[in-house]
Order: sequence, then C-alpha cells, then structure tokens
Amino acid sequence: MDLGLKGKRALVTAASEGLGRAVARGLAAEGAFVAICSRRREALDALARSISGETGKPVAAFTADVSRAEDCARVVIDAAATLGGLDLLVTNAGGPRPGQFVDLSDDDWRAAFDLTLMSVVRLVRAALPHLEESCGRILVMTSTSVKQPIPGLLLSNALRAAVTGLVRTIADELAPKGIRVVAVAPGRIDTDRLRQLDEARAKRTGTIVEAVREAEERDIPLGRYGRPEEFADAVVWLASDRASYVTGTTVVVDGGKIRR
Repeated sequence: MDLGLKGKRALVTAASEGLGRAVARGLAAEGAFVAICSRRREALDALARSISGETGKPVAAFTADVSRAEDCARVVIDAAATLGGLDLLVTNAGGPRPGQFVDLSDDDWRAAFDLTLMSVVRLVRAALPHLEESCGRILVMTSTSVKQPIPGLLLSNALRAAVTGLVRTIADELAPKGIRVVAVAPGRIDTDRLRQLDEARAKRTGTIVEAVREAEERDIPLGRYGRPEEFADAVVWLASDRASYVTGTTVVVDGGKIRR
C-alpha cells in the first residue's frame, strides 16, 4: 500500500531513542525525508547513519533540548532549511519526572510544563508557516494517561491532558488551512523509559521488576507490552494520505488496556 509519504519532509523530535527513534525510522522507510533532534549527539548521529544506510537517503540531525524555547525555534528553522520546507511535524519529548503530589516542587512543575506542554506549543508555532504552505500535518505523541491517570505519574497525568486540549483546539483552528492535527497515545510500549518506570515501581512496592511486568501484561487484552515499531506503524499511518479524514482526536495504541 502506498501511504503517500514518499518525498515528504518530516521533523521528529526527541528521536535518538525509544518511540521517537522508531517513528523516524518508520517514516524514512516509507520514503520520507527525515530530520531528527535530541540532546544526545552521539546517539543522534548513530541513528542518522543507521537510517541512511537502510534507506539510501540522508537524514538531517540536530542537537536540541525541546524544553528550551530557543532550541524549539532553532531546530524547526534548521530542519526546514535543510529539507526545503516541512510537510510533517511529530512532537515528542521525554516523560516528566515521576512522583506523587507531595513529592513534587514548584521547580518540578515548571520543568514539566516546559518539557511536556510548552515544547508542543513552541514547536507547532515555529513550524506553522511551513505547514501552511504544504497543507501539512501535526502528530503529537502523548500518553494513555490522558484517558486514565497513571499512578505515580502526576506531572504526566496533568500536563498531557493539557496537551490533549491544545490538540483538539488547534485542530479546529487549522482544519480550514488543510492541516490535520492528531494526538497518538502509547500505552505500555517496551522502551527504556517504561523499563525505568517498572523498576521504580518494583522498588517502591518491594517486589521485583518481573512481577510488575507480569501483572501489567495480565491487564492488557493482547497479553504483552507493545513494540516500538508497532506504535510507529500507527503514527506513520496517521501521518499518511490514507488517514486524510482523521483530525482532532487521540488515537490510543495500547493493546486494548484502556477500556473506554
């Protein structure tokens, strides 16, 4: 099936590992020209070389911390200049600090605000002139916490809900310009971030990480954690021409765990 992504110009943020890496690789495999960014130069360059080797196409790689306003603006400018414009923006960022209400300071809230909510605001603001020219699309990676709060992840629960409100609002505002905006919410996808959260929960509850994982998998109808590539496949399809009538919604990729 031709997804209509050949030659499209895409920026994927926080792409050196985990879900961002899988999405960048998936878009490139469908023929898109991809720009990626991350704080980690070595991992970023390794991914760019790997994708280029697989696809035969150059990958633009930029060092950026999306919690910083100046980095958000700069990486969009650099990506658009290198690719000759933008057709697709995929916003992604590392998860905010775990913790319960009594554990979190004002500084924790401010850092999470910049990382989780304002990174999306700033990246979309910077990319919008380019996306208006191309009738582009915006994919925002969130979390199933927007559907059901996750214990111990208060900052994510609160601020990703704000991101969802942003997505639904700007989808209405940008639809007349031909720009689609979709949030994609991963469930328990087997990444380093999820393994760290499982380890923290095991430590907090006095059990072992294998027991935490087994309990979680029993609550997933498909009976297992998802693979990053499975999540990326959903994002790639939503970014494609085949999803041309999908906007203003949150698509959950979680093996059926959220039952509503």
